Amino acid sequence: MPAEPAIRARWPDGFVETDADRRAAMVLSHLRGIAPRRLVRLAADERSASATLAAIRRGAAGSDRDREFADSADPSEMEAELEVIGARFAVAGDPEYPRGLFDLSDPPIGLYLRGRAVAHERPAVAMVGARNCTSYGAEVATSLAAGLAAAGVLVVSGAARGIDAAAHRGAFRSEGRTAAVLGCGVDVAYPRSSGGLLERIAQAGTIVSEYPPGTPAEAFRFPARNRIVAAMARAVVVVEGAPGSGSMITVDHAHDCGRDVLAVPGPVTGPLSAVPNDLIRSGASLVRDAADVLAELGLGEGSGAEVSLELPDGLAAVLAALGGPPEGPETIAERAGGGVGEVLAGLLDLEMRGLVRRVGGRFERTLLAGGPRVAD
Repeated sequence: MPAEPAIRARWPDGFVETDADRRAAMVLSHLRGIAPRRLVRLAADERSASATLAAIRRGAAGSDRDREFADSADPSEMEAELEVIGARFAVAGDPEYPRGLFDLSDPPIGLYLRGRAVAHERPAVAMVGARNCTSYGAEVATSLAAGLAAAGVLVVSGAARGIDAAAHRGAFRSEGRTAAVLGCGVDVAYPRSSGGLLERIAQAGTIVSEYPPGTPAEAFRFPARNRIVAAMARAVVVVEGAPGSGSMITVDHAHDCGRDVLAVPGPVTGPLSAVPNDLIRSGASLVRDAADVLAELGLGEGSGAEVSLELPDGLAAVLAALGGPPEGPETIAERAGGGVGEVLAGLLDLEMRGLVRRVGGRFERTLLAGGPRVAD
């Protein structure tokens, strides 16, 4: 069972009650010289967003630059910019502001969102891991996310390359929901390699950031981003990570706000197995597949949700012919009842879909297609 959150922070009741308060909160979200933790304390004294902004204008907190910005900022321009990029601003207490953020000692004053609404009734699981992941790690992350999303779980990650991207794509494989929490503005494609994925998430999932539109990606923003990833979810699953991995920042935040931490084991000789194997040794729950995660959260038992695999008859026959150790195209063709060239083309198609992996010159099912799962 997870520990209780170390600290719970709340914005005052009625902090945003009027349109003026909402506009003031949007201005406050732009200030970079006052940390969220300090802003929460100031808000506790001032009681409303408008009063908090007035206090900053008269020098109660923040930097000189913050005060200059607070004096000159035009909330109407900010709202117009949001409309142009199809985004919105949710303050603490709004339906789209995740309640789990109140388990942080420094919850953001608001979140910028693009895409579909975040539903509180949907359980969420965060998945993090190595950017330079192995093919094994990417396959496991994709399969886990697909199974969780098929079970109605919101898959949360950070849209970075590697495990993050695999998690988001896995959720889409089963037509499920996913949310990407960014360390930049919701309109900034970072990393560039994730540009297409981010656009897809903006259409079918949700992009989340505490930073205003246009905010560039800078290294110091990502540890802060990780606290939101952890707090939005009921559990954090770690898939691969080398010593010193940034995944441990998310794990630390998960512990601080009372979230479960789970990990996927890896080969003891693999450098990217260091973080998950150490976590398991320290008491984190071992994860082999989505069913393990669902059972850990009390959301289901047994094999877990099945990912729907709608394939043309020819591909379905080729996939059905695979069910054991890696085999060559000739053996698979004999079992599938087709020509070697035709079956080989089908195998390559299935490989592109992430359902088959190549082992030397042989083929076997991946985890996503019901292949062998991670060993105990």
